[in-house]
Amino acid sequence: MSPRSPLRRQLLRRKPLHSFTDAGGGAGLRRTVGPFQLTMIGIGATIGTGIFFALGSAVPEAGPAVILSFVVAAVAAALTALCYAELASAVPVSGSSYSYAYATLGEFAAWAVGWCLLLEYAVSGAAIAVSWGEYLNDLTLRLFDVRMPDAISAPPGAGGVVNLPGVVLVGLCCLLLVRGAKESALVNTVMVLVKLAVLALFVVVGTTAFDSGNLQPFAPLGFAGVGTAAATVFFAFIGLDAVSTAGDEVRDPKRTLPLAIVGALAVVTTVYVLVAVVGVGAQPWTAFEGQEAGLSAILGDITGAQWPAVLLSAGAVLSIVSVTLVVLYGQSRILYTMGRDGMLPTAFRRVSPRSGTPVFSTLMTGGFVALLAAVFPLDLLADLTSMGTLAAFTVVSLGVLILRRTSPHLDRGFRVPGHPVVPVLSLGACGYLIYELPLDTYLLFGGWLVLALVVYLLYSRHNSALEAPEDTALAAPGAER
Repeated sequence: MSPRSPLRRQLLRRKPLHSFTDAGGGAGLRRTVGPFQLTMIGIGATIGTGIFFALGSAVPEAGPAVILSFVVAAVAAALTALCYAELASAVPVSGSSYSYAYATLGEFAAWAVGWCLLLEYAVSGAAIAVSWGEYLNDLTLRLFDVRMPDAISAPPGAGGVVNLPGVVLVGLCCLLLVRGAKESALVNTVMVLVKLAVLALFVVVGTTAFDSGNLQPFAPLGFAGVGTAAATVFFAFIGLDAVSTAGDEVRDPKRTLPLAIVGALAVVTTVYVLVAVVGVGAQPWTAFEGQEAGLSAILGDITGAQWPAVLLSAGAVLSIVSVTLVVLYGQSRILYTMGRDGMLPTAFRRVSPRSGTPVFSTLMTGGFVALLAAVFPLDLLADLTSMGTLAAFTVVSLGVLILRRTSPHLDRGFRVPGHPVVPVLSLGACGYLIYELPLDTYLLFGGWLVLALVVYLLYSRHNSALEAPEDTALAAPGAER
């Protein structure tokens, strides 16, 4: 193909850095979120997926060595978090790694990354919405001796037909998001504080039943099991990306975004490792497989009483709401940014003058996530989320390397220490975790990327803001065509 081919130019054209700054203001989203609320968004998107659900699937893969799996995943996430912090401070707008790829790798790479992010957020939201039904059932059973039928509450593929609680949860979160980002951030902050208190209760009570004998053998499935489990639980670190989707709604984004990313990672990693240590120390690792509402069951076995387990199940029900809320928030903002760039239809970039939120993007996100939650098996959802997350993280690490070379004097509120070693290590860690994912995940992910290519060739490349700047939203983010 000739270098002068129109398609070649479309695939490789990059969005100028100044246009990101211009797009961050104007008639678009409102800057109402502060650093504490943004950190809570990161924690809210993360704690819940990794602890209230993932132990049940990760412990059978690694045994007690799941503790190391969380550490491996956390190290990979920490390397990438530093890269996120730099790019978020340099390009402080909504869109996360989609926007970063647009500035560094070109339009088609950005489109593919955006497509990965849509998969990452939608599938993650569906996975946690599905698991909400398990904890809701556990809570109603303990309080009222009432349990919903498996056909409408269990994950598809595990006795369920349609996961009705997951659909209801997604609908409620969408209604809250449509009201406004400030209101959603406030509700999320309250729920995050509740979930941290509940997990602290688990650690305190669980420690009383800690038995070092439950840690033997420590790695019954070898280091291969540790790697497999690390790839499974890595989707729990999606909160790092969720922070960077709020770039257009954060006050003083160059300072606030890096602080929130690093702060959320520190809190999340500490909580994950503590709960994993206490969990595998409190019961044999073989008991985790197939265990519904695992943390609640552990507390019930330890105390022989109902109240600790009831509190934990209630906290899980509330905290999973916060995860779903933030995941839906993140995806709707990515859709908004892609619509603003002309990569998606005009409706996606419309902002309500009353609430200052992208209502159409939010409703489309909710509909897609509700559909996935209703009919897709849970294990498949988790692995697909890991693949989408790792693909996005890889692009962020590449973006730091490229932007340091192409724009060395760009104003950055944060700079990755140890450059270029840290971004290269991040790439290596992400590559290793991608390698550990199962074959069926590769096949489904490949099909998703093929669909991305078809949509780009038929629609996005012709409607891109870089194709016809005068006809798109670059000049005014809230404007209509």
